[in-house]
Amino acid sequence: MAERREVVKAAVEPDFLQFNDLACEAVGGKVSHCEDFTVMFVQREPPQFIASAFTEFGKWMDGWETRRKRTPGQDWCIMQLGVPGLIYGFDVDTSFFTGNHSPYVSIQGGCLDKPPTFTLEGDRTGMAASDSQLAAVAKLGSEAWPELVGVSQLNPGYSDCCHNYFKVNFTHRVTHLRLNMYPDGGIARLRAYGVGQRDWSSVSPHQDVDLVALANGGVCIGYTNAHFGHPRNMIGLGRAVNMADGWETARRLDRPKHLKVDQQGILQVPGWEWAVFRLGHPGVISRIEVDTNHFKGNFPDSCSIEACSLTPEEEAECIRTRWKSGKWEVLLPPQKLRPHHRHLYGEAELTLSRPVTHVRLIISPDGGVSRFSLLCLPTILSVSPPPLI
Repeated sequence: MAERREVVKAAVEPDFLQFNDLACEAVGGKVSHCEDFTVMFVQREPPQFIASAFTEFGKWMDGWETRRKRTPGQDWCIMQLGVPGLIYGFDVDTSFFTGNHSPYVSIQGGCLDKPPTFTLEGDRTGMAASDSQLAAVAKLGSEAWPELVGVSQLNPGYSDCCHNYFKVNFTHRVTHLRLNMYPDGGIARLRAYGVGQRDWSSVSPHQDVDLVALANGGVCIGYTNAHFGHPRNMIGLGRAVNMADGWETARRLDRPKHLKVDQQGILQVPGWEWAVFRLGHPGVISRIEVDTNHFKGNFPDSCSIEACSLTPEEEAECIRTRWKSGKWEVLLPPQKLRPHHRHLYGEAELTLSRPVTHVRLIISPDGGVSRFSLLCLPTILSVSPPPLI
């Protein structure tokens, strides 16, 4: 086993981890080309290690591991983001690659107006890229794409240092990534944290738009509790696959020993949890969906929604004060929730009819929500979207 060097671990996780993983397989991310070996490192699930798992090519590893290079050059792969957008940071996870991790990496990004349709050709485990793959990649000119992360050293895959975080300062939309290994080795997961970016000029005036959806530029920028699941999960694609694909808080410890309800049947408790989202574009909300799919014994008793319109400077101040200085108004009054159910609210239940930029979902006293949607027609989207943080 390779000698373990001393690693200085960051005391605080980087801020960009609050954003969604735009490269995740669950939102459509995929590896389209690799120079060596089969790549499987964009899954949502954390990597695992199975000591007894071997294939005809050697030890099975949950990630991308290339052969020990014996020819000139270095290994690379091309990835297509599931959601194009702005990238704020990467987590290059080397979990379990303790004697075989890639010593160095760099990451480049490109924005392709007409993405190519090529994909990996069958199971090429243990093989180099085919001639047709190399020819297709050569047409992309990916080696000249802008550099998002310069050549950087990676830590090995021990549990206390396997997450290699890289902050990105790149203000252009990205659709594809090129991950370069130097010279070879293994990576368990690559997560590209960012904010989706949509071309609003292409949206039909008769099409309902989910303004908080990940694909439309929605982003979670604050919350009180994410013990079992981050609130960013609620704005993902499609319905949740399980509870882990939603927002779930810990049980609040300030609940009364004996619970009581009001005339609406809503629990009377002193505390609640909340999550704040910036919309992908300002707009007037006309319909709301709060989905407790999969949450059968741990759904919230009730929810309410507040909204406001903030400038970038006001948003920054709210983040600094943990949203104690917001200009919140009620959008949806408290509503009793049901387990494992899609709750739909229309204009009859909503109390605001002007454009807003931010919303706060409040659940009481605690529990889980799998999906959260805010719908409107784009004809009212007359204001330019706020700058991204």
